[in-house]
Amino acid sequence: MTVAPERDAEIATSRHKALPVVAIDEPHRRLPGLRLPHLPSERLRSSRTSLGTGFLGLAATFVAVLLLCFDLARFAGEWEAYAEPGLAAMAWLLLAGLLVVLAVAARTAGDVLDSIVSLGIVGGLGVVVALDTAAVWQNGDLGRDLTAAPAVGFVLLAMVGVRSSRSITAAAALLGISLAILVGISALRAPLPPAGVVDALTMIAKAVAPPIIAAWIVHVFRRIISTELERVLVASTTTAPRFSVGMLASEELARLDLAAEQLMDGIASGRTRLPLNPAAAQAAAELATELRLHLIEGRRQTWLYHAITESELLGRSVTLSDPESLAGLLDPTQRDGLLSAVWLMLGDAPERSRRSAARVTIEITVGPARPTEGKGRTMRVPIVVQTTGVARGRVDPATWDAMRKVGRHTDSQRGGSLCVEIDCVVDRPAER
Repeated sequence: MTVAPERDAEIATSRHKALPVVAIDEPHRRLPGLRLPHLPSERLRSSRTSLGTGFLGLAATFVAVLLLCFDLARFAGEWEAYAEPGLAAMAWLLLAGLLVVLAVAARTAGDVLDSIVSLGIVGGLGVVVALDTAAVWQNGDLGRDLTAAPAVGFVLLAMVGVRSSRSITAAAALLGISLAILVGISALRAPLPPAGVVDALTMIAKAVAPPIIAAWIVHVFRRIISTELERVLVASTTTAPRFSVGMLASEELARLDLAAEQLMDGIASGRTRLPLNPAAAQAAAELATELRLHLIEGRRQTWLYHAITESELLGRSVTLSDPESLAGLLDPTQRDGLLSAVWLMLGDAPERSRRSAARVTIEITVGPARPTEGKGRTMRVPIVVQTTGVARGRVDPATWDAMRKVGRHTDSQRGGSLCVEIDCVVDRPAER
């Protein structure tokens, strides 16, 4: 993401860091630790992928338990057919224990299961596969006789709500490869009939397909939640003043303000002696510098700059060129229309793959301003939206409705990609 007129401000922002405040001389009389405020945006960003995932995890666990009960009943009905039924019973007991551990760990961990715990569970599932295979190895038909080993996939199914989709898919793929290798080794000892091959393929598919499908569903759901929450947060910038700090910078400014208040309170109450000791003086100087940088950087940053830089999706695909900061002159309706059009052209639908989304880029050029004919209170601000990888025929019709909110527009094809020129009429800054 590159934004032309705000490059210096970005450099200043990157220098922000947590500043310790040492406001007194004696250790036992130091100021209490800062309890810094947090904006709703940070809380939403930190939990964006967990909203509703817990309910999907409960549903997946319920389905997994039902499938496990089916295989457990099949195991009980074929008890006498096992060469080593004790090993199979141990495999099922271990599988049940791992499921209980997963339930307890997921309950205490919250939204994400600890990696060490998940690795331990996956390792235990590997032991289950080994025990169940050893119990039926002498029979020679693993596809028909294995019960606990394919049920391992159902435990992975129960983990989709507390682990990443990538890790679940990798574990399911490893399970499928392991079962295929075991079936192949067994077939070398005693060739399988066609019915045995079908049983083996069915067993592997039953073990691998449920967790992979569930992981894909949860992945799509998380992308929907993440995209919509990000869009709501970014849309809040449409009501900002012409020049302002963004959501993240506002939180940093609140943190610095609180630190300065605590420092001043220590001086006013007499807890901090004057003159300040070197550590306190250094902290005060750093606070003053950071506050001054925030005041300076907000003079040229518009709502559109913050909407792009504070969005993960827009930040990696959209380039803004607004040397005169004219985007700040747009009214809230025009801002909402422009932002909605950019989202729609990017193809923020969750079904779009990351690879195809990476090929789509948008360059927004704002200005230079032109006077309107016969109307002294308004002026024209041309906005050019140049896309790469966006064909006109694939643009959502809602995009054009959003463009009309901004102003009159014309579109053309340049190199197979869409280019939109918008003639936006805004009030002059002096008239605002």
